[in-house]
Amino acid sequence: MSKIFKIITLSITMFLFVVITANAESGVTFNQLVENAKLYNGKTVTVKGEAIGESMKRGAHSWVNISDGTLPMGIWMDSNDAAQISVYGNYHNTGDLIEVTGTFNRACSEHGGDMDIHAQSVKIVKKGTPTPHPVNKRRIIVSIISTICIVILLRITYKSFKLQK
Repeated sequence: MSKIFKIITLSITMFLFVVITANAESGVTFNQLVENAKLYNGKTVTVKGEAIGESMKRGAHSWVNISDGTLPMGIWMDSNDAAQISVYGNYHNTGDLIEVTGTFNRACSEHGGDMDIHAQSVKIVKKGTPTPHPVNKRRIIVSIISTICIVILLRITYKSFKLQK
């Protein structure tokens, strides 16, 4: 009986240890980081997001902003890692989806107290693509008809004012 109890206790302990360890390293959303900044401060986190804007090179390192769809976050990374990113998100493109593992800083003393992540590893998960913005033909037709109606109404109004004088 005590042998079974020890095995069950050991199994539960190992299971909890694995689950807790996995949660510490698994992907974290930016909302979670902002809302629980004290909890994550100085800890290694893994985040995934779209590279947006452009890389800002600062010598051997670069700033890259990534967004997980809710918030942007500044990532301080090696310039060689930043060079791997080929497409940055903007109006015309969806940026590369990257996965970053690094140290989260609630108020980074090295960077003026800003919230950031110092990357230890950067991995390109999916390459960026152009974002099409097709023109809606129905809207063009409605715009043309509206413009014609406005011109006709203005002409009628102008003639009625001219007749009143």
